[in-house]
Amino acid sequence: MDPQLARVLSKMPILDVGDIAAIRALNTATPMPVHPADRDVRTSERTVPGPEGAPEVGMRVYRPGEDLVNRPAVVYFHPGLTFGTLEMDHARCMRFASGAGCVVASVDYRLAPEHPYPAGVEDCYAALCWVAANAKELGADPGRIAVAGCSTGATLAAAVALMARDRGGPELAFQLLIQPAVDDRLDTPSMAEFAEPGPCEAGRAGSAHTWRYYLAGAEAGPYAAPARAGSLRGLPPAYVSTAERDCLRDEGIAYALRLMREGVPVELHHFPGTFHAFDLVVRTAAISQRAVEEQIAVLARALAPRRSGR
Repeated sequence: MDPQLARVLSKMPILDVGDIAAIRALNTATPMPVHPADRDVRTSERTVPGPEGAPEVGMRVYRPGEDLVNRPAVVYFHPGLTFGTLEMDHARCMRFASGAGCVVASVDYRLAPEHPYPAGVEDCYAALCWVAANAKELGADPGRIAVAGCSTGATLAAAVALMARDRGGPELAFQLLIQPAVDDRLDTPSMAEFAEPGPCEAGRAGSAHTWRYYLAGAEAGPYAAPARAGSLRGLPPAYVSTAERDCLRDEGIAYALRLMREGVPVELHHFPGTFHAFDLVVRTAAISQRAVEEQIAVLARALAPRRSGR
């Protein structure tokens, strides 16, 4: 374990995602401080049309500075599926807006078990469609839109990328998948290695709780668990990161390798000596800062304006 991470990890309580009320209360009580470099980012709250017959979807828009013309856009999905709020990854969205010069739209999707699959992912897809249709209003370039998320937020990002491909929806330029959960079968070696919950680690048992609450008896198709997709061809380029001491490690690596085999450009970065969500929870650690700076650099590079004649 990275020494800076280990010092903090040893003082943290065990994560119990099976106790939804407790984890929601914990999430509400621990807002993340904003990086000093991001103070010029402006935020606004809005609601946008949801899926047909469903409520509107909440969204927080992050706008980097005053010059908002043809900026790249990132539609971001916070972790949780059964918990989580826009505050959970507020600091990360601020960093993306400031560091990569992106307009970021963070989506307040409906949570299970009150709203089981497909409610949450359909909210996320509706939000993507709204951003693409209203990019000019946001100061964004409709040809440079990415989806992004961490953990189960990356589940939603990967699923929305599949939905956009299959439904003829917005053409995505990129998908940023940070320590993704993409497979409900929970049969990888890392799931066996990290079967028990720990600080920041749901373990196999906690992952099973999350999938059970989210699916509520529904079949786990590709828009729930992207690893079940029959084909990954035609998806946008991807960046996938994984953490060594994380039950999700092997499914993230397997998904990245499968994307590669099926012709999708992929950058895969495995961070040794780290645990799940290390870059969010211990932001002062050198390896966390390196991980976040890399995410920013990857977005900036992937969403850079296309040169004419290429």
